[in-house]
Amino acid sequence: MKLEGKVLIAQGGGPTAVINQSLVGVVLESRKFPQVTKVYGAINGVHGIINENFIDLTQETTHNLEQVAITPSSALFSTRDKPDKAYCKEIFKVLKAHDIRYFFYIGGNDSADTVKIVNEQAELSDYEFRAIHIPKTIDNDLMVNDHTPGYGSAARFVAQAFIGINLENRSLPGVYIGVVMGRNAGFLTAASSIAQKYPDDGPHLVYLPERSFHMDRFLTDVKNVYDKYGRCVIAVSEGIVDEAGNPIMTKLMDHVEKDEHGNVRLSGTGVLGDILSNEISNKLNIKRVRSDTFGYLQRSFVGCVSDVDQHEAREVGEKAAQFAIWHNLDGSITIHRTGFYSVDYKLTCLKDVAGRTKHMPDEFINQEGNNVTEAFKYYLTPLLGSNMPSAHRLRAPIVAKILNV
Repeated sequence: MKLEGKVLIAQGGGPTAVINQSLVGVVLESRKFPQVTKVYGAINGVHGIINENFIDLTQETTHNLEQVAITPSSALFSTRDKPDKAYCKEIFKVLKAHDIRYFFYIGGNDSADTVKIVNEQAELSDYEFRAIHIPKTIDNDLMVNDHTPGYGSAARFVAQAFIGINLENRSLPGVYIGVVMGRNAGFLTAASSIAQKYPDDGPHLVYLPERSFHMDRFLTDVKNVYDKYGRCVIAVSEGIVDEAGNPIMTKLMDHVEKDEHGNVRLSGTGVLGDILSNEISNKLNIKRVRSDTFGYLQRSFVGCVSDVDQHEAREVGEKAAQFAIWHNLDGSITIHRTGFYSVDYKLTCLKDVAGRTKHMPDEFINQEGNNVTEAFKYYLTPLLGSNMPSAHRLRAPIVAKILNV
């Protein structure tokens, strides 16, 4: 049966460097099918849907779509709205009124949950409708997926940043702390480890949300590294927690700020880096201590995009259109590694992805919980794409002293 009607595409959550590849993949693939009457884009995600803010992508040129595909951030703009059942009912009303028969939502865990609820509303109303969730997140925390579009490019940025940080720190030694995004999963922070080329390279310490953080143990780790190398580079996830699962920031802040979903605001404050820097300075008596919070830099950085990430982001969009329009199926597109390095795409039940979080597996984290293993580097390396930069050192012999023998 050919289901005739319109296509609607939306983007949700944090932008990435390759999210528009998925958008363009859906648009161009959908426009091939005669049963698709129009291809719409929702401005500002689900918020735009309930306000009927649509643009007609059927009338967009293929050339301009290709230019948009290689442009970072969300071309349709995004939203932080987290729809509940009542919200999704309103979404479904709009979809039905506009004769939307195919709905594609590009996003993370919450977006998958939204697709699931909207699809359930269509089934209850006996409305012929296909809904597909297209994966996207720099956190790399979607269940079932080997990895997610957006992660490879963000990881490339983090890895390159720490290569530069390590070179800087080796030139002018001290302690450096880089705070990287990742509320519940440490994949992005762990990408800093790619900077470890030579035995004494940083980051010397890597702290992830998957392991409880102890300040005393942290200070001991820093002292040991500093005593050994005369410097220390640290990568730390913004989401590090204590043994009870409470964010470290909440224990050390006078005022805890929360976002619109009630989550403790971790990104962009600089507080965690300042707290850790002060602890090192005051308790280890190390004077040259600096910290940076990467914040939004990781998400849509121009000129630091993984070609592998781009290609896979395009294909998940194309596969979504094929599963929905060719095969009349609903679900979530998932990426599966089939070799080193190759992938395949499958359609997974929405309930297996929606509202769930994937964490770093144990084999990716060292026993001490303060760095990653070679298994993680093996996993990550192909996702960073081709022409990944690498640092080099002078190897010339030391000249013998004459005056200061």
